Amino acid sequence: MNKINRKSLVILLCCLAVLGIAFFLIKAGPAKKNNPGFGPGAKGGRGAPAENIVIVRTETAEKKVLHDYVNTNGEIESKVSVDVFPDIGGKLYKSFVSLGSTVKKGDALAEIDPSEPGAYYTHSGVFAPVSGTIIATVLDTGTKVTTQSVITTIGDVSDLQLKVKIVERYVANIKPGLKAKVKLTAYDDEVFDATVAKVSPVLDSSSRTKEVILDFDRKDSRINAGMFANVKLFTVDYSGKVAVPSSCIVTKGKHNYVFAVSKDGKAAVKKEITLGKSVDDLVQVEGIEEGERVVVEGMSVLTDGSLIREIK
Repeated sequence: MNKINRKSLVILLCCLAVLGIAFFLIKAGPAKKNNPGFGPGAKGGRGAPAENIVIVRTETAEKKVLHDYVNTNGEIESKVSVDVFPDIGGKLYKSFVSLGSTVKKGDALAEIDPSEPGAYYTHSGVFAPVSGTIIATVLDTGTKVTTQSVITTIGDVSDLQLKVKIVERYVANIKPGLKAKVKLTAYDDEVFDATVAKVSPVLDSSSRTKEVILDFDRKDSRINAGMFANVKLFTVDYSGKVAVPSSCIVTKGKHNYVFAVSKDGKAAVKKEITLGKSVDDLVQVEGIEEGERVVVEGMSVLTDGSLIREIK
């Protein structure tokens, strides 16, 4: 190959190299400029973080009536009951009835032996002063009694009431007519309705409680005298304000907040609230309007303006 041909070949290769570099720059330049996956202003693709959207659960804020209540225990008893006393002191010689026995007025219930050592006296009978059912265990045979000893009690088991004691701090709100839900140990899945009939006018100074009598709203053969009852006695209703779950409230120092959903439904709006009355897991609040959607799950990672997506 002569010098002229070698020189021509070198020039040709250089031209091809320049053309290749130019072609690459032409192709790469527009792509880098127009491809949204590259560069500091990109919104997606490699080289830029995706927008953070928080999944939240929401509820619509509503005005709700909060029913405050007192939990207590009580015992079911006959409304009408009469204690039976002997006419003479001595020893209970024999009993003719037992718990649950039905008796009529004048029936013999027991005999008392008034004899003293070295002397013998005729046994004295104890008789039913009224008709009804024996609702208290009869004293054991051989028990020494006086004319002040209660041998047993007779009551009307078809007409029952519930007696409870309310501690002093709650008595200001207790009055006749209040409603209650009653659960019995024997029927744990059943709820019986009752109403306050009487409230004692005095406070027991030793127990610091007030006695309250409730009547069952309807008779039920399953309810028996002597049964133990758990009572949920409703006292005061709080109404007229928006109530939200207490779990959705975020507290920082002396300030309380909730996160509401923006009008376009895309962002969380931090709102400071004032707390009112609370019952169980609901709290009355000021600062949220009725109808606004409030975040009830996921608020712990939110800030004002966070992008959100709601789920039900």
